[in-house]
Amino acid sequence: MAAAAAAPAVKIGIIGGTGLDDPDILEGRTEKYVDTPYGKPSDALILGKIKNVDCVLLARHGRHHTIMPTNVNFRANIWALKEEGCTHILVTTACGSLREEIQPGDVVMIDQFIDRTVKRQNTFYDGCYSNLPGVCHIPMAEPFCTKTREVLMEIAKKHGIKCHSKGTMITIEGPRFSSRAESLMFRNWGADVINMTTVPEVVLAREAGICYASIAMATDYDCWKEHEEAVSVDKVLKTLKENANKATSILLTAIPQIGSMDWTETLHNMKCTVQCSVMLPKH
Repeated sequence: MAAAAAAPAVKIGIIGGTGLDDPDILEGRTEKYVDTPYGKPSDALILGKIKNVDCVLLARHGRHHTIMPTNVNFRANIWALKEEGCTHILVTTACGSLREEIQPGDVVMIDQFIDRTVKRQNTFYDGCYSNLPGVCHIPMAEPFCTKTREVLMEIAKKHGIKCHSKGTMITIEGPRFSSRAESLMFRNWGADVINMTTVPEVVLAREAGICYASIAMATDYDCWKEHEEAVSVDKVLKTLKENANKATSILLTAIPQIGSMDWTETLHNMKCTVQCSVMLPKH
């Protein structure tokens, strides 16, 4: 009888958002500068391990936070992690809360998004890279990996971290924050939290066939809430500093657990979805 195919080796990409990209979580770190068909990623890839699971850390905005949201080369970032062999991408992101019950310091395991970006390249299949011919109409009904999200939620609960098990992220172009009228409109649309980076990152991860999940950290109430100080950079950074350890503790416990699970079927299904989504040019 033929031996069963070995389960794919899990390798985890970690994309760290503002104030959430500390390389010290990795053991045995090495740096690697890479190039991609879509240009250079935001910074060097930091390779290392977390409890014997291979990981690759990338600072979304660069290690010195020099890249504004619109200028993040999302395609290069995801491509570089894919080329490095990442099966999963776990990301952290700061966000504003559009709901009373999501308080600054809370964690939200987002499960949906609304895209309000206007200037970003959101597909690898743009006709410019000959190895990816055609147009990719990737399904996006369930943008985030459910199985990965469940692990993250379970870990957050075990750590006693206040965590919302789902939420809709609205991603705006930035770099400015919303007007009050926009903030109130986004609430009416059903958005729960707001940031500037989930899209197109999650879309590109889907096109790459990678399991993607996001730990969103609420830092403020945006500007919709009366009698509450409107969002400011100072406020965001202060809350992040106080709460960054929450995201770190979730990652340090979740990564070994993800590494010990069998992802064969999940990864196979994601690959098939991508293959079925590409319309090739007619000759």
